[in-house]
Amino acid sequence: MEKSRESGFLFCNWCGTMLVLKSTKYAECPLCKTTRNAKEIINKEIAYTVTAEDIRRELGISLFGEKTQEEAELPKIKKACEKCQHPELVYTTRQTRSADEGQTTYYTCPNCAHRFTEG
Repeated sequence: MEKSRESGFLFCNWCGTMLVLKSTKYAECPLCKTTRNAKEIINKEIAYTVTAEDIRRELGISLFGEKTQEEAELPKIKKACEKCQHPELVYTTRQTRSADEGQTTYYTCPNCAHRFTEG
């Protein structure tokens, strides 16, 4: 929102939302309904480059100190391995089909590294 206040003319002064030109006379904020005179906006251009670093900073995501999937502690379940009958498996889930169908569960045996899926 700080960037919207700096560049000003295409964004709402109150909430930072991009203005919509409703007629030749005024532009309106679709969120808070604030209006601005169209003469302030017409024939002006804005260019803004967003980098991956900008997105990470805005979302509060850091590349440092994050664990990779291999380093992260994966959840375990008390289920026997199909191959070696080890009593505990590590699992992950993914939505691989449409949203109205169940997710796929991927199991890995920490003992023999056997992998299989369910669902």
